[in-house]
Amino acid sequence: MPDWVQDAIWWHVYPLGATGAFPHPDPAGDGSRLLRLLPWLDHVVELGANGLLLGPVFASSTHGYDTVDHFRIDPRLSTEEDFDRLVAACRERGLRLLLDGVFNHVGREHPAFRAVLREGAAAPAAGWFRLRWPAGDGPGAVPVHDDFEGHSDLVALDHANPAVTDLVVDVMTHWLARGADGWRLDAAYAVPPERWAPVLTRVRERFPDAYVVGEVIHGDYPTTVAASGMDSVTQYELWKAVWSSLNDTNLHELAWTLQRHDALLETFAPFTFVGNHDVTRIASRLDDERHLPHAVAVLMTVGGTPAVYAGDEHAFRGVKEERAGGDDAVRPPLPPTPADLSPLGLPTFHLHQQLIGLRRRHRWLHRARTTVLHVENARLVLESRAADGEGRLLLALDLTGTGGELPAPGASAVLAGAGELRGGPDGGRVLLPPHGWAVLAG
Repeated sequence: MPDWVQDAIWWHVYPLGATGAFPHPDPAGDGSRLLRLLPWLDHVVELGANGLLLGPVFASSTHGYDTVDHFRIDPRLSTEEDFDRLVAACRERGLRLLLDGVFNHVGREHPAFRAVLREGAAAPAAGWFRLRWPAGDGPGAVPVHDDFEGHSDLVALDHANPAVTDLVVDVMTHWLARGADGWRLDAAYAVPPERWAPVLTRVRERFPDAYVVGEVIHGDYPTTVAASGMDSVTQYELWKAVWSSLNDTNLHELAWTLQRHDALLETFAPFTFVGNHDVTRIASRLDDERHLPHAVAVLMTVGGTPAVYAGDEHAFRGVKEERAGGDDAVRPPLPPTPADLSPLGLPTFHLHQQLIGLRRRHRWLHRARTTVLHVENARLVLESRAADGEGRLLLALDLTGTGGELPAPGASAVLAGAGELRGGPDGGRVLLPPHGWAVLAG
């Protein structure tokens, strides 16, 4: 993993939705929608993050994950020149830039697949895809093709074909040369991990400091990282455990998941989050809004590379639904500038600022190991330690309506949240208010 990733905290935005380009383009679209993100870069800095993770920005037919040209900025968003302006603006502010690479599949309107439909198996790029020809393979024949999870408009690429490897390498290196710092590999789990290895080996020959994180939902995370050569994968196990343990008043689930999370840190730093463009907003997912700080506190005090989904830092609401258009509510347009945000979200913004600031002051948290010191259904105390033993923080959580004392061995100060240390000059116990939380210096 590149050294700079130790300090990375990402602000993740879905550009097509955030700029009003999809699903309902606003009438003020002027061909430079990508530049609407420029006023938000200072917001990212003020938040305390130092990286911009962009969802799909390449030419596509609809939602960005049905790419038709990996080498062209989506004309609904902007131009390549505007992309360069965005890169320059990020550099001026010290922000890293991560791009979303949709390489498992392409859109049905991709020129290579259109040529297959037009020319049959003789099309030069026919080998890019996993095709079956039930009624002959001449011009005009319509093949059956593998797709992404039953979506016929998303045509799966054949990553066993060296030409597909060449394509992915060329795309990744093209945009890294243009100023990106790394890639999120969309649907990385749908490609055998060993197929990523030759791609990433070649990419890193030219760009050894590029950061690559794969979207992986289930399965053996460490084996995927080792076989693929990726730096990290998305930590969906922790995402689920955070909100469901809070909703179910079952902090044993979170405690158990953090043991698994700790094991992952032996080999890589997972990409951590409590919200993204594919899931219900954390403020909507939680049954009790008083537990939103608990979720953010866990995210910012355990090991990994954290990301904040744009709007979550202002407690945006939105529920994902399993239907056509079901993502729209979690991918809304942003207002023109941060100054146009409702002040109702400011307490959540300040919460994020406080906890991100704490994390950046304790940069060892990136590879910290977390131990469960105390767990009940509704109460939990975690100890995060630096891998070299030179740093220590405690996180105490209470989901009850009464509050109460929890063990806090060695605690010396309350760094965030609210709590009263008891039990001697160096702590020993912490008194939390109802539905309270506190990060404690160890």
